[in-house]
Amino acid sequence: MSIRIKLLLSYTGMLVLSLLVFVLIAGLFTIAATGDIRDIRDFYKVHYQVNPLTEQEESIFLELKYLAKNEPDELQNQELLKEYDFKLRTVRAGLYVRREKDQVFESHTFNQPELERSLPHYDLNNNQIRHTFNIGERFYAYAKYDFRYSDGAKGSVFVIRERSPFGEVTRKLLPVLVLILIGIIVITNVLLYRWITRSVVKPLDLLRNSAEHIKEGNLQFSLDLQTKDEIGQLNEGFEDMRKRLQASIQLRLQDEENRKELISNISHDLRTPITSIKGYIEGIRDGVADTPEKMDKYVNIIYAKAVDLDKLVGELFLYSKLDSKQVPFMFEPVDIIGFLDDCIDELQFILDEKGIQLEWMERTADRVEVIADLEKLKRTVLNIIGNAQNFMDKQPKTIRVSTRISPEWVTVEIQDNGMGIPRDAIPHIFERFYRVEPSRNSSTGGSGLGLAIASQIIEGHGGTIWAESELGVGTSLFFTLKRAIN
Repeated sequence: MSIRIKLLLSYTGMLVLSLLVFVLIAGLFTIAATGDIRDIRDFYKVHYQVNPLTEQEESIFLELKYLAKNEPDELQNQELLKEYDFKLRTVRAGLYVRREKDQVFESHTFNQPELERSLPHYDLNNNQIRHTFNIGERFYAYAKYDFRYSDGAKGSVFVIRERSPFGEVTRKLLPVLVLILIGIIVITNVLLYRWITRSVVKPLDLLRNSAEHIKEGNLQFSLDLQTKDEIGQLNEGFEDMRKRLQASIQLRLQDEENRKELISNISHDLRTPITSIKGYIEGIRDGVADTPEKMDKYVNIIYAKAVDLDKLVGELFLYSKLDSKQVPFMFEPVDIIGFLDDCIDELQFILDEKGIQLEWMERTADRVEVIADLEKLKRTVLNIIGNAQNFMDKQPKTIRVSTRISPEWVTVEIQDNGMGIPRDAIPHIFERFYRVEPSRNSSTGGSGLGLAIASQIIEGHGGTIWAESELGVGTSLFFTLKRAIN
């Protein structure tokens, strides 16, 4: 559930609850003020049957009861009855006195024509002196006492009060109900706060602690992703950032190791020809080359080492530019079959002098166009074939070229029957300065950049390059190029 929905539900719940509380309290005050409740009125009759009057009204009723027992004729004295009625009216009650079927006194409080017909019959035993009655929708509670006047006539004295069906109970319970409602609101707020805290604040605290860990350089932790709301998505993004940062740091450390290794390799590969050049120049200076033949030999060796040095620097410069994506590719449709024919023809004479035969293994078509940078693709093929010729150890020395055609790709294979590559070395042969022979002897291999440059060029074409090899049998280098769309 999203935070937005949680907050919406929380505030909606509080609003609905507040409205209900308001309506309930308003209803209670309305009941207390008007007594206009119909459906549950009878539920409270029992209460008023037992306690129909207030303490003041009960005191006045007891005085009237005393008169009825001891001086019943006084209950026909209008002035006295008006005095008692006045006292009752001050407490919102009224007095009613009857003699047989005649009315002796009726308080103006009632203003109810049907009051006489609604009063109970005489009960001189006074078995039930407190009760309630209804006149239409109006509800009354009373206390009465039946007696006989001095002449034997039956009489009754009533103290009557109009009641709400549960108004008095409401007045007594209203403070308790208000306290209960306040408690409900408080508890509801606490529960909502706990819910929001557990679902929002705690995950944010976890996120803050994680940020502190990162600030201190500690990335060896993980966030517990439990929810799918916005906070969960934030934690997921933060965890992904942590993993990427950790991977970036690991990559930086690896790059630092590679840089150190690169400097070491460059230093070694540059030092070797430079040392040779210095040695031969010193021989010339010291007069070792004391004949024209020796001088020519020394000069030729120095020139060859300088050429090797220049080639190494050129390859290193090219690889650096390829690795940093600074070399632009000029793509165009290239007939890969014709291109390989040209490469074979160009290298054939040079390789024949070394006793190496370069030929097609299988020619699958006459013309297939691929999207390629012609110059860089030629550099790739020359590097692969140049690398292969350094490891030929059996006769006849053979390098074969073949292609495989698919609807989208062309796969070029260059296969040799050299010494092969150990299985554990195959994943590393496209790394810069990597040589299977750990001594880095230039007589048994090149600069170690040829296949690394080939890999960068093929990746720049959007293709892939890989190797398959078997010790003592030979090695096959494969690379793919995307076909041109006709």
